[in-house]
Amino acid sequence: MMDFVAGCLGGAAGVLVGHPFDTVKVRLQVQNVHKPLYKGTFHCFQSIIRQESIFGLYKGIGSPMMGLTFINAIVFGVQGNTMRLLGRDTPTNQFLAGAAAGTIQCVICCPMELAKTRMQMQGTGEKKKSTLKVYKNSLDCLARIYQREGVRGVNRGMVTTLIRETPAFGVYFLVYDVLTRSLGCEPDDSYMIPKLMFAGGMSGIASWLSTYPVDVIKSRLQADGVGGKFQYSGIMDCTRKSLEKEGWRVFTRGLTSTLLRAFPVNAATFATVTLFLMYVRREEAPKDCEADPQHHAALQQQAQPTSM
Repeated sequence: MMDFVAGCLGGAAGVLVGHPFDTVKVRLQVQNVHKPLYKGTFHCFQSIIRQESIFGLYKGIGSPMMGLTFINAIVFGVQGNTMRLLGRDTPTNQFLAGAAAGTIQCVICCPMELAKTRMQMQGTGEKKKSTLKVYKNSLDCLARIYQREGVRGVNRGMVTTLIRETPAFGVYFLVYDVLTRSLGCEPDDSYMIPKLMFAGGMSGIASWLSTYPVDVIKSRLQADGVGGKFQYSGIMDCTRKSLEKEGWRVFTRGLTSTLLRAFPVNAATFATVTLFLMYVRREEAPKDCEADPQHHAALQQQAQPTSM
């Protein structure tokens, strides 16, 4: 139960820190290459704040916040149970357990990110006063999509989400396991928290780099049809058209803001989760916690990459 609560708190901290970067990433990924609104990451930040105020950077945050509890519960539950089934705490098993968790949580992640993307694209490039709001909030967004397109519409981008999340979570847990072992993260280490923050931040960067091109396609498919007109018939059609119009660099659009976001998001998640669990364990059984030989394995399950 405490792992569940800690995961929710850590995930919430990660979303609050990283959502502005995610908004910029999505705007850059889906903007028209022939008539770009933004020159780059920092110009995008400046434009959103100038045209839509600081709150423009937090458009669509309701969706990831709503899905946070369910996603964290699924990830921690599946990852922990898979590790127990596999029997040994090895880097390979950490990858497999993370991949399993990434696959299962897509059921919540895909609709959540669809609503987030649609909300982030609402009012793009318009002055705040003249912006026409199609969706009131994330729930209204999903409800309207369901009315128009049914279950298939709500799950738009599910295949690309699966292709992205499965290996991304595997890479995340693998890199985290390797880094925490290399850095020697132990409960009695006075530098444990900075080490966990560093390991979490670097793991987040590694997981994004491993699947970023797929994320670009996912964003484009989920943003497709916002104006009532669909450009892509599927994953391959989107990939082909994107390559033909913009070249291979299309798969790196928004990467800078994504990597800038990845480190603080995962560092914040690790710090929040770890501090909460340390406090709870100290209150319940401080001596047992410090003497537990499995404590290192427990630390490896205290954080996850936030989404996305």
